[in-house]
Amino acid sequence: MAISALDFKTALKHWASGVTVVTAKSAEHGLQGMTATSFSSLSLDPPQILVCLNQEADTTKGVFAEQKFAVNVLTSEQQVTSNEFAGACSQAERFANVAWSEGEFGMPIFDSALVSLECRLVQKFLAGTHWVVIGEIEKVHCRTDEPLLYYNSAYQNLAKK
Repeated sequence: MAISALDFKTALKHWASGVTVVTAKSAEHGLQGMTATSFSSLSLDPPQILVCLNQEADTTKGVFAEQKFAVNVLTSEQQVTSNEFAGACSQAERFANVAWSEGEFGMPIFDSALVSLECRLVQKFLAGTHWVVIGEIEKVHCRTDEPLLYYNSAYQNLAKK
């Protein structure tokens, strides 16, 4: 018998992760973005990542429509951005409150993200309530800053040496 949703959440809140915002832009759906912590590197050759997107999320529809997306890894200064893209405000409000530009492949790239990865969707499969999306990285944008971390249901900072 599988564990309860509460037991699952309680256990996995002890897994520290970075915080990302997945973005897409399509003619049909416009600008879209959502906070995602289920993100990982996958392959070095070819360079691929995976991210898990709720099957009901607007952003998922945009990613699938264009077959392209960006993953913006947030800095420790972007807690408000994380909350807005995870919250109930509209897509228009989310993008109005963050400085962004269009990447080389047309996807929204956050100007102050720690890392932005422009990806081409290469594979997807449904697993429970989420799509596991595999993207091949076509362009990378990097800055030097501290990452935004999430652990035990709260934002955290790296310990200074």
